[in-house]
Amino acid sequence: MSRYSRVLLKLSGESLCEKAGHGIDPKALGRIAREIKLAHDKGVQIGIVVGGGNIWRGASNHDAVIGRVTADYMGMLATVINAMALQEALEHHGVPTRVQTAIEVAKLAEPYIRRRAIRHLEKGRIVIFAGGTGNPYFTTDTASSLRAVEIEAEALLKATTVDGVYTDDPKTNKSAEKLSQVTFMEAIRQRLRVMDATALTLCMENRMPILVFDLSLAGNISRAVSGQKVGTLITEG
Repeated sequence: MSRYSRVLLKLSGESLCEKAGHGIDPKALGRIAREIKLAHDKGVQIGIVVGGGNIWRGASNHDAVIGRVTADYMGMLATVINAMALQEALEHHGVPTRVQTAIEVAKLAEPYIRRRAIRHLEKGRIVIFAGGTGNPYFTTDTASSLRAVEIEAEALLKATTVDGVYTDDPKTNKSAEKLSQVTFMEAIRQRLRVMDATALTLCMENRMPILVFDLSLAGNISRAVSGQKVGTLITEG
């Protein structure tokens, strides 16, 4: 039995490639698809937002030649590439999947239409939301918060490279402490680097709990949707 009936899963683009690498690694892609299938097999309706940092990161790649707005749109296109790859991997494992984009790419995917997305979910299809919010200056973290609220998900599951939220970066500060639960306001005030402030505020205002957990641990997505204690839960308090 699953605790949640509908969730929004946030994946980073980097999760689709080898460690410190670029592009899409078929082994990493296949592993993530199998992990998602385990959760989907529990009867959970799953929406997914995937980043594009393995291909292009607009916020850090803009300069005097490529402006921020153009760089961000390039990042949105990178998320479409990742979404298409993830769709193929999921359907290879027998999971019906649709890609909807916030920017129109008619030859490749459906446009994002909220009611259609919910209908797909109700029919047991996974929906991958690509193209971010469709606007520059907004991260895919914000896009995941927005889509979670729009499709009326019960939780936003953020899969990361660490096993939860810490008081500091555990990779650089060995004394950083892991938090089992934290409030939205604490996360914002302490700048815990969970998600950007816009994403956290949107979830806080709409009472959307966020579960941050380690994607590399096999079965963690399935455990998360089942309500098992994994990672860090961010709530109103």
